[in-house]
Amino acid sequence: MDDLYRELIIDRFQNPQFRGSLDPNDISFEDDNPLCGDHIRIDLRVGDDDVITEAAFDGRGCSISQASADLVVESVIGKTLAEVKNYTKEDVLDLLGIELGPVRLKCALLSLKVVKAGVYGLNVGEAGDDLIE
Repeated sequence: MDDLYRELIIDRFQNPQFRGSLDPNDISFEDDNPLCGDHIRIDLRVGDDDVITEAAFDGRGCSISQASADLVVESVIGKTLAEVKNYTKEDVLDLLGIELGPVRLKCALLSLKVVKAGVYGLNVGEAGDDLIE
């Protein structure tokens, strides 16, 4: 089963479905993981009733961080901002489908930190790891 999920990660890294930017956007946030150099920016468009209608990401980094960003962005489309605020690290790990060590976990959760910081309206530098607990 892990091989199937590893293939998903490689495919999403090599062929991301949601890479790009949204201009104009309603929410945009970016951050990085200074330990490994991963960088993610996520843009969101929000429609009626605070529902995310479009989402895109851009950035650079390892296959885990980029695949995670693509999967997280896909998963938030159609969700309300309140629902996204309740996303957890378990939600992201379920999307990835594999066990990760502590270093790779940071890579995988960067997109969660970025999307939640944007939804909460935080400024750069205010997004802490408490968003991904």
